[in-house]
Amino acid sequence: MRTQVGIIGAGPAGLLLAQLLHLRGIESVVLETRTREEIEATIRAGVLEQGTVDLLEESGVGERMRREGLVHEGVILRFGGRSHRIDLAELTGGRSIMVYAQHEVIRDLVKARLDQGGPLLFGVKDVSLLDLDTSLPTLRFHDTEGAVHELGCDYIAGCDGFHGVSRPAIPSRVRKEYARVYPFGWFGILVEAPPATEELIYAYHERGFALVSTRSPQIQRLYLQCNPDDETGHWPDTRIWEELHTRLAGGDGWRLTEGRIFQKSVIAMRSFVVEPMQYGRLFLAGDAAHIVPPTGAKGLNLAVADVRVLAQSLAAFYHSGHSNLLERYSETALRRVWRAEHFSWWMTSMLHRFHDESPFHHRLQLSQLQYVTGSRAAATMLAENYVGLPFDEARG
Repeated sequence: MRTQVGIIGAGPAGLLLAQLLHLRGIESVVLETRTREEIEATIRAGVLEQGTVDLLEESGVGERMRREGLVHEGVILRFGGRSHRIDLAELTGGRSIMVYAQHEVIRDLVKARLDQGGPLLFGVKDVSLLDLDTSLPTLRFHDTEGAVHELGCDYIAGCDGFHGVSRPAIPSRVRKEYARVYPFGWFGILVEAPPATEELIYAYHERGFALVSTRSPQIQRLYLQCNPDDETGHWPDTRIWEELHTRLAGGDGWRLTEGRIFQKSVIAMRSFVVEPMQYGRLFLAGDAAHIVPPTGAKGLNLAVADVRVLAQSLAAFYHSGHSNLLERYSETALRRVWRAEHFSWWMTSMLHRFHDESPFHHRLQLSQLQYVTGSRAAATMLAENYVGLPFDEARG
């Protein structure tokens, strides 16, 4: 087997890269260890930056997103029993966000790939990367029947997530990893209920963080800060609602809408970056290269930004023979990655209770929230980062 670009992973990064390459006339093969049913059923939230929305539309996979996604032109910070709206659109010249779940993005991209007849191999096993520092890197894998295949490539894109095989394929002497594990997690629930808010609410309370978001007119997604080692069995429905009401309480008359809880999960919180994001003919994208805490809503958007840069760099090589953009891929992508890492860390630090910290730290957090909601300059900084910096600006 032979292709121009071998892509490991059929998540948002791998599938969107395949779509962008297809539009540029570049061949690719996508390998995925899970089944189609598994990747489309993995429910994850999705807050899409303006640039992500625009790129999905330009790529021909945005029709359902535009029809079913929810446009938000503001976001709410709630603390001290009051809500404070950050007007994203007004502060950023009309830019906004789109709430559209990640698994829905995946479904759209899978359909586009299969409709085009592009190779998308599900259920492969034992993927290994060979000869990365040569002009003919190879992917070796077992298909669903157990047969061994070798896929010769010009380039390989590692889009297989944090636990995938791509990042470890970069020799340890070459890669440097930066990480932080947070001393808390998010307890997430899906609820059958009408929306309690038209825009996302990020709440700070002395008992911990809470988030209220809308998945659809019938389904709501709620989170609250919890112990990172917590288990869903420790949280009966009554305890969940009591805690959410406490953290969201106020004297302004707003109240959370309850409903039937049909999913519970605990999400770990960490920050992670590997440098460089390339080695030989291997390029990392998405969670294979970096992880952000979900507070800043940057995970999916960073994956999109990565593959946008990578697709442009590969197109420049195949259309002109020049590899200078490919050689600078890691440097270019990391500018945006570190900006998003900082913003996600900042949002997380401002909104969560660090229970090993003193009351002094709690007062500093309240002061920061008051400044962000009271200063146009500070609110603009939050808004610009939340809706996503323009691609060229983030690249420097």
